[in-house]
Amino acid sequence: MKYAISTDREFLLPASRRFIFASFIVAVLLEWLPWHGWALVVRPDFVALLLLYWCTHKPHRVGIGIAWVLGILVDVADASLFGQHALAYSVLAFGGLVLNRRVQMFNLREQSVHVFGLLLVSYAVYALVHWQVRGFVVWEYFVGSLTSALLWAPLTLLIQTLRRPRRNPNEL
Repeated sequence: MKYAISTDREFLLPASRRFIFASFIVAVLLEWLPWHGWALVVRPDFVALLLLYWCTHKPHRVGIGIAWVLGILVDVADASLFGQHALAYSVLAFGGLVLNRRVQMFNLREQSVHVFGLLLVSYAVYALVHWQVRGFVVWEYFVGSLTSALLWAPLTLLIQTLRRPRRNPNEL
Protein backbone atom coordinates (compact mmCIF):
# COMPACT_ATOMS: atom_id res chain seq x y z
CA MET A 1 0.00 0.00 0.00
CA LYS A 2 1.41 3.34 -1.04
CA TYR A 3 0.95 6.14 1.46
CA ALA A 4 -0.75 9.17 0.01
CA ILE A 5 1.15 12.15 1.32
CA SER A 6 1.81 15.44 -0.28
CA THR A 7 5.49 15.99 -0.97
CA ASP A 8 4.78 19.61 -1.86
CA ARG A 9 5.12 21.42 1.47
CA GLU A 10 3.81 24.77 0.24
CA PHE A 11 0.21 23.61 0.48
CA LEU A 12 0.46 23.02 4.23
CA LEU A 13 -0.42 25.85 6.55
CA PRO A 14 2.45 27.03 8.72
CA ALA A 15 2.41 25.43 12.15
CA SER A 16 1.61 28.10 14.68
CA ARG A 17 3.02 28.04 18.18
CA ARG A 18 -0.48 27.43 19.51
CA PHE A 19 -0.94 24.40 17.29
CA ILE A 20 2.41 22.93 18.34
CA PHE A 21 1.67 23.65 22.01
CA ALA A 22 -1.82 22.11 21.75
CA SER A 23 -0.40 19.00 20.10
CA PHE A 24 2.08 18.57 22.97
CA ILE A 25 -0.75 19.01 25.50
CA VAL A 26 -2.69 16.22 23.76
CA ALA A 27 0.41 14.00 23.77
CA VAL A 28 1.01 14.55 27.49
CA LEU A 29 -2.66 13.79 28.20
CA LEU A 30 -2.32 10.54 26.24
CA GLU A 31 0.71 9.68 28.38
CA TRP A 32 -1.43 10.16 31.50
CA LEU A 33 -3.99 7.55 30.45
CA PRO A 34 -4.16 4.69 32.95
CA TRP A 35 -2.21 1.91 31.25
CA HIS A 36 -2.20 -1.54 32.90
CA GLY A 37 -0.67 -4.95 32.22
CA TRP A 38 0.33 -5.73 28.64
CA ALA A 39 -0.93 -2.33 27.45
CA LEU A 40 1.70 -0.70 29.64
CA VAL A 41 4.40 -2.77 27.93
CA VAL A 42 3.30 -1.90 24.36
CA ARG A 43 2.37 1.70 25.17
CA PRO A 44 3.85 4.06 22.61
CA ASP A 45 5.62 7.16 23.83
CA PHE A 46 3.29 9.80 22.41
CA VAL A 47 5.38 12.74 23.59
CA ALA A 48 8.57 11.33 22.07
CA LEU A 49 6.80 10.58 18.80
CA LEU A 50 5.31 14.05 18.54
CA LEU A 51 8.59 15.64 19.60
CA LEU A 52 10.37 13.77 16.84
CA TYR A 53 7.71 14.83 14.34
CA TRP A 54 8.11 18.51 15.15
CA CYS A 55 11.92 18.29 15.29
CA THR A 56 12.00 16.81 11.79
CA HIS A 57 9.30 19.00 10.24
CA LYS A 58 9.79 22.30 12.09
CA PRO A 59 13.37 22.26 13.45
CA HIS A 60 13.43 26.04 13.85
CA ARG A 61 10.44 25.91 16.22
CA VAL A 62 11.04 22.78 18.33
CA GLY A 63 14.45 21.80 19.60
CA ILE A 64 16.45 20.37 22.46
CA GLY A 65 15.27 22.95 25.01
CA ILE A 66 11.62 22.10 24.44
CA ALA A 67 12.55 18.42 24.56
CA TRP A 68 14.18 18.93 27.95
CA VAL A 69 11.15 20.78 29.35
CA LEU A 70 8.77 18.12 28.03
CA GLY A 71 10.97 15.42 29.53
CA ILE A 72 10.87 17.06 32.95
CA LEU A 73 7.08 17.35 32.65
CA VAL A 74 6.76 13.65 31.76
CA ASP A 75 9.15 12.73 34.59
CA VAL A 76 6.90 14.53 37.06
CA ALA A 77 3.76 13.02 35.51
CA ASP A 78 5.12 9.44 35.55
CA ALA A 79 6.78 9.85 38.96
CA SER A 80 9.97 8.47 37.43
CA LEU A 81 13.55 9.44 38.12
CA PHE A 82 13.85 13.19 37.68
CA GLY A 83 15.64 13.91 34.39
CA GLN A 84 15.36 10.41 32.92
CA HIS A 85 12.85 11.31 30.23
CA ALA A 86 14.46 14.72 29.80
CA LEU A 87 17.80 13.18 28.87
CA ALA A 88 16.20 10.63 26.53
CA TYR A 89 14.03 13.27 24.84
CA SER A 90 17.03 15.58 24.41
CA VAL A 91 18.97 12.81 22.65
CA LEU A 92 15.90 12.11 20.51
CA ALA A 93 15.49 15.79 19.61
CA PHE A 94 19.16 16.02 18.69
CA GLY A 95 18.79 13.03 16.38
CA GLY A 96 15.65 14.53 14.86
CA LEU A 97 17.33 17.87 14.28
CA VAL A 98 20.44 16.33 12.74
CA LEU A 99 18.51 13.94 10.49
CA ASN A 100 15.52 16.13 9.62
CA ARG A 101 16.34 16.48 5.91
CA ARG A 102 17.18 12.81 5.59
CA VAL A 103 13.95 11.65 7.20
CA GLN A 104 11.82 13.96 5.06
CA MET A 105 13.22 12.77 1.75
CA PHE A 106 11.80 9.24 2.22
CA ASN A 107 8.23 8.00 2.03
CA LEU A 108 6.36 7.19 5.24
CA ARG A 109 7.35 3.53 5.37
CA GLU A 110 11.04 4.37 5.08
CA GLN A 111 10.62 7.24 7.53
CA SER A 112 9.21 4.75 10.04
CA VAL A 113 12.44 2.75 9.83
CA HIS A 114 14.49 5.87 10.59
CA VAL A 115 12.11 6.84 13.38
CA PHE A 116 12.43 3.34 14.85
CA GLY A 117 16.20 3.75 14.98
CA LEU A 118 15.98 7.15 16.64
CA LEU A 119 13.41 5.91 19.15
CA LEU A 120 15.54 2.87 19.87
CA VAL A 121 18.49 5.13 20.77
CA SER A 122 16.20 7.21 22.98
CA TYR A 123 14.88 4.12 24.73
CA ALA A 124 18.46 2.88 25.15
CA VAL A 125 19.34 6.10 26.98
CA TYR A 126 16.25 5.67 29.14
CA ALA A 127 17.20 2.05 29.91
CA LEU A 128 20.83 3.01 30.59
CA VAL A 129 19.76 5.55 33.21
CA HIS A 130 17.43 2.97 34.72
CA TRP A 131 20.29 0.46 34.84
CA GLN A 132 22.65 2.94 36.50
CA VAL A 133 20.13 3.79 39.19
CA ARG A 134 18.44 0.46 39.87
CA GLY A 135 21.04 -2.04 38.67
CA PHE A 136 18.95 -3.82 36.04
CA VAL A 137 17.44 -3.17 32.62
CA VAL A 138 13.78 -3.73 31.87
CA TRP A 139 13.87 -5.03 28.30
CA GLU A 140 10.17 -4.39 27.80
CA TYR A 141 11.01 -0.70 27.37
CA PHE A 142 12.14 -1.43 23.84
CA VAL A 143 8.74 -2.74 22.73
CA GLY A 144 7.44 0.82 23.04
CA SER A 145 9.89 1.99 20.39
CA LEU A 146 8.39 -0.49 17.92
CA THR A 147 4.80 0.53 18.62
CA SER A 148 5.78 4.19 18.46
CA ALA A 149 7.45 3.67 15.08
CA LEU A 150 4.32 1.92 13.82
CA LEU A 151 2.32 5.02 14.76
CA TRP A 152 4.62 7.35 12.79
CA ALA A 153 2.66 7.13 9.52
CA PRO A 154 -0.81 7.70 11.06
CA LEU A 155 0.52 10.57 13.18
CA THR A 156 2.16 12.22 10.18
CA LEU A 157 -0.99 11.87 8.09
CA LEU A 158 -3.15 13.25 10.91
CA ILE A 159 -1.00 16.30 11.55
CA GLN A 160 -0.60 17.07 7.86
CA THR A 161 -4.36 16.75 7.39
CA LEU A 162 -4.88 19.25 10.20
CA ARG A 163 -2.35 21.61 8.60
CA ARG A 164 -3.94 21.59 5.14
CA PRO A 165 -5.83 24.74 4.22
CA ARG A 166 -9.60 24.49 4.51
CA ARG A 167 -11.58 24.89 1.33
CA ASN A 168 -14.00 27.75 1.14
CA PRO A 169 -17.53 26.24 0.96
CA ASN A 170 -18.66 29.11 -1.29
CA GLU A 171 -15.96 28.31 -3.81
CA LEU A 172 -16.67 26.16 -6.87
